[in-house]
Amino acid sequence: MAGLENLITQFLEYLEIEKNRSDKTVRNYNFYLKRFNEWAGDTSPSGITQEKVRQYRLWLNRFADEHGHTLKKNTQNYHLIALRAFLKYLAKRDIKTLSAEKIELGKMPERIVDFLEGNDLERILEAPTLADSPEVIKKRDKAIIELLFSTGLRVSELANLKKEQINLKKEEFTVRGKGDKPRVVFLSNQARFWVKQYLEARHDMSPFLFVSHDRAHESEAALTPRSVERLVKKYSKIAGITKKVTPHTMRHSYATDLLMNGADIRSVQAMLGHSSITTTQIYTHITNQQLRDVHKSFHGRRRGK
Repeated sequence: MAGLENLITQFLEYLEIEKNRSDKTVRNYNFYLKRFNEWAGDTSPSGITQEKVRQYRLWLNRFADEHGHTLKKNTQNYHLIALRAFLKYLAKRDIKTLSAEKIELGKMPERIVDFLEGNDLERILEAPTLADSPEVIKKRDKAIIELLFSTGLRVSELANLKKEQINLKKEEFTVRGKGDKPRVVFLSNQARFWVKQYLEARHDMSPFLFVSHDRAHESEAALTPRSVERLVKKYSKIAGITKKVTPHTMRHSYATDLLMNGADIRSVQAMLGHSSITTTQIYTHITNQQLRDVHKSFHGRRRGK
């Protein structure tokens, strides 16, 4: 029987080759499982018992780094998700160990969704045209902000876009999201207009849709997700928005806008590329029109107009 360390390596290879998981996912699973193995002292698969997992959960909950920072509940859950996936893999290979179903995830506090609407949304969409930047950068950044709101793309998806993917006549294109799953996203008239304006202002040969235009480099490098995060932050300040705004805030704004205007939850799930409807349901409590109408009809009626 191979030791746990060897089995973890084989599991990571299985994720890479057979499950076609991304490099980032494999790296994360490697980190979480190596941490478990080091804590457990390179035990055998049969040594992974419910009591062992209970002690590990306690250790994760009490863990603090050299700065005294503890692990968030969702980070603790990521460790357990990785361990469950590993146990399922062992069971598939008929290796005797704890059943993955015996590991329950910790209860998470309900997520609060940050999104923009009304004047804040209008101002951030307009902000790139007001910045003191070269014309090509104004057009690039306006196209990025419009595209984020039009499509709900994740920042990594946007940064990886190639020019050949975008068909401006068709007003839609396919993007590969988490787990390399393809989905169709749709361009608004504004997003299509500004992407066209930006591409017409470009004179480089880069295959990427959005590039840095850094004069220090002869070849135009693709914008990184971090660069996109920085520019969204910059335009939120120009727009006078005091709360933190990220590309993911634009994604939340996209989903919220769809639901508030009557889109059904299953369609929004498909457009966001969520594998589970549970993930999409974080938006429903802020877009429940029926509750809004009940409140409007019945709250504070005795106070008069």
